[in-house]
Amino acid sequence: MSDNPYDVLGVKSSASADEIKKAYRKIAKESHPDLHPGDAAAEARFKAAAAAFDLLKDAEQRARFDRGEIDASGQERPRQRSYYRDFAEEPGNPYRQRPPYEGFGDEEDIFAEFLRQQQGRQRGDGFGGRSFDARGADAHYALEVPFIEAAAGGSMRITLPGGSDLEVKIPKGVSDGQTLRLKGKGGPGHGGGATGDAYVTLSVGPHPVFSRVDDDIEMTLPITIDEAVLGAKVEVPTIDGPVKVTIPKGATTGHILRLRGRGIAAKGRTAGDQRIALKIVMPKTVDDDLARFMEEWRKSHEYDPRKGVTA
Repeated sequence: MSDNPYDVLGVKSSASADEIKKAYRKIAKESHPDLHPGDAAAEARFKAAAAAFDLLKDAEQRARFDRGEIDASGQERPRQRSYYRDFAEEPGNPYRQRPPYEGFGDEEDIFAEFLRQQQGRQRGDGFGGRSFDARGADAHYALEVPFIEAAAGGSMRITLPGGSDLEVKIPKGVSDGQTLRLKGKGGPGHGGGATGDAYVTLSVGPHPVFSRVDDDIEMTLPITIDEAVLGAKVEVPTIDGPVKVTIPKGATTGHILRLRGRGIAAKGRTAGDQRIALKIVMPKTVDDDLARFMEEWRKSHEYDPRKGVTA
């Protein structure tokens, strides 16, 4: 499988953000592990698509990948410098603002810089006479969070390039694209400088049953003909576990049931609702008994549900 994120999603490098999102959702729907349990190939396609989408959905990350600054995993590519000036003029270079030392030639000459460092070592400071404190670099990661974990909160781990891992606390109700800041979990500081921070951008994985609209959860619930006609009590999944709901007598496809407070309950916000859209599903086979009953029923109960529907 190609590690080029455009190839993984099956789009051109000039694809729009909407085209990239649409391609990812199509693959996620076709290959989600919950829909293909035990299918290693489907799981691999899903994970590769999720990683590709994580990289390309962020405009800045995508631009950096297109320029060759980061690889498909979001890691920095080694930078090659042809001239000393490239390093000397770098904004984070501690020598950049240092006044020139007299007697050692051109300020930009690498040999002059070497002699300046030697002079600094003789004075015991190691940095040409100046102490050097610098904050550590910030680290950036992407993490896909399963739908239920994003809704309910939890804890996940990121494996770092060096093989160690980092625990990430997932707050309750996080949304797709949200970035978490892990203070002090970035690169080490220099001298007496502070450690950098880690920034983790989250992408919420799709769910085979639920979808999220703001803080509401939406789902479609299939019901039988007899449940629609006679009403019934049925079990319905929610993000917190199954509950019983009442199907009203005479329910139709598209009828919405609302479970108040059963949606996303993020900190500091009122919990959303769960909306359940009913869908009448015919039996796989219409047998003779059902056909005869409906024929007799239609003779005395005919009605027109399309009345008023005109072009």
